[in-house]
Amino acid sequence: MRWVRYTVDGRTSFGLVDADRVEEVRGSPFSSYEPSGVSRPLSEVRLLVPVIPRTFYAAGLNYAEHVRAEAARRGEAPQLPAAADIGYRANNALIAHGEPIVIPADASDEVEYEAEIVAVIGRETKNVSEVEALDAVLGFTIGNDVSERTWQRSDRSMWRAKNTDTFKPMGPWIETELYLDAARTRVRVNGEQTIEFSTNDMLFGIAHYIARMSRYLTLHPGDVIWMGTEGKSPTIAHGDVVEIEITGIGVLRNPVVRADGRHTMS
Repeated sequence: MRWVRYTVDGRTSFGLVDADRVEEVRGSPFSSYEPSGVSRPLSEVRLLVPVIPRTFYAAGLNYAEHVRAEAARRGEAPQLPAAADIGYRANNALIAHGEPIVIPADASDEVEYEAEIVAVIGRETKNVSEVEALDAVLGFTIGNDVSERTWQRSDRSMWRAKNTDTFKPMGPWIETELYLDAARTRVRVNGEQTIEFSTNDMLFGIAHYIARMSRYLTLHPGDVIWMGTEGKSPTIAHGDVVEIEITGIGVLRNPVVRADGRHTMS
């Protein structure tokens, strides 16, 4: 199933995508629901972020090439992480499929995308094993972890480098049936593919993360875990359009604008 959260005629609803239509439901995927009997063309609704998480988690460096790229950026020898560490992001940064990524006027030109698969928790979860962990997952969506690298290096935390308004596109929907081992992540900027990698080729898998996290943290329905990215992206600039495609889920597409309208070289 593909769950969408959308608005039409000033009203927000959850629905199920069926081909090119949305079947509205009463309730939500995180509780009980029933069909409302209302069906609309997908093209006539405005997609929203598929869930507003109670807690927004983000995996640490979780793909080998990304570890190497970050080490090279710092002028250091790469060192693969020894454990699955988790961090946090801010809900204010979330935007939906189709909405613009807005780069602040005082940001540097060193703004990059990070293409990530996102696990959406479907039920309260505590102290689960790796064998049980994926039962806690409702489904998967796509995230773009936009990052301003100059701020990331200079600030004591990543409060603006990662959490500036609009820096976390997520969507377009939640896919509940995904064969992770077959999934591939592709990124296109202005229609040109910039990277492709095996989505599930992580240093620490989703089940491992959930099991480890649940030893210390209670996960709640609607929580999201962004699982990291591979490689190094080019910079993105005013006028660009970034598309992240994960096979079996779909495409997350967002235009890029600078608040000052200044064009830079990608």
